[in-house]
Amino acid sequence: MAENTMKRKVVILGSGPAGLTAAIYASRAQLEPLVIDGPQPGGQLTITTDVENYPGFKGGIMGPILMDEFREQALRFGTEFLNVWISEVDLSSRPFTLYGKESADSEEVTTVIKADTLIVATGASAKWLDIPGEAPVPAGFGGNGVSACATCDGFFFRDVPIVVVGGGDTAMEEALFLTKFASSVTLIHRRDEFRASMIMQERVLSHEKIKVLWHTELTEIFGDKETGVQKVGLRNTVTKEGSELETRGVFIAIGHKPNTDLFKGKLDMDAVGYLITAGRTMQTNVAGVFACGDAQDSYYRQAVTAAGTGCMAAIDAERFLVEHHVEAAVSTPINW
Repeated sequence: MAENTMKRKVVILGSGPAGLTAAIYASRAQLEPLVIDGPQPGGQLTITTDVENYPGFKGGIMGPILMDEFREQALRFGTEFLNVWISEVDLSSRPFTLYGKESADSEEVTTVIKADTLIVATGASAKWLDIPGEAPVPAGFGGNGVSACATCDGFFFRDVPIVVVGGGDTAMEEALFLTKFASSVTLIHRRDEFRASMIMQERVLSHEKIKVLWHTELTEIFGDKETGVQKVGLRNTVTKEGSELETRGVFIAIGHKPNTDLFKGKLDMDAVGYLITAGRTMQTNVAGVFACGDAQDSYYRQAVTAAGTGCMAAIDAERFLVEHHVEAAVSTPINW
């Protein structure tokens, strides 16, 4: 092997709740896992403020702190971390081969990683509007009044007006859920009809707390650092007329995109890109490759469910290694 090549029994792509839970279980099983951090170490929770629905923290916990706890626990049991950009994977034979570069813009492969098993925990990214004020704090109000997860953050918007952007089932679900907390919900949609299922549309349109603004798009989010979001800028898509609406919360519900482009043509996935696993396991269509978290789950998309599937993936990987009589890992450090 080249001097910048390493080999591990278990390689985990991604360091969010799914990846780090997989690392905790794999390292406790003495499998010496290697976690590839990826472009956003810690995953989406690192741009979330208060997390109050993760078990074990009666007073809640900040998202970045929670992920630091995950990471420290994984390190405690011997997990190794590596921050490289994986540009290519070869799953045609075992051990699998991963090619890493220093960054997405780099051309030269600096690291080659051999893996007896691979756990894909690359997560998914919320789709955003890319408008002023939407970015995470401190650049914008992301995490301070702007969210892409009503289940995660709805509790913080009790008795205040909020807006939801979108027209599919996700937007309908978010709007209906938020009526439990908000004083009113304004659903903003750029067309004159929803894409959501009829039953979801009926529930939204008949709800007394929900008002729909048709032919409308969000153009900007306004507020201040202390109090968060105060109002939004709107534009009518037909007349092009601009307006403003007072609100304390903005929920972007235009969908998620799983971070699985690396595996197109290599692993089975649905039309959106979520990886398909077999039955009650985390096994993909390639033996020895497992998927967990938001890269595989298009339905729940919660930190606690991601952690659960990370646990399952690690156990599946351990059993696979036992069944295939894989010997102790050949641990060769990277020589930069």
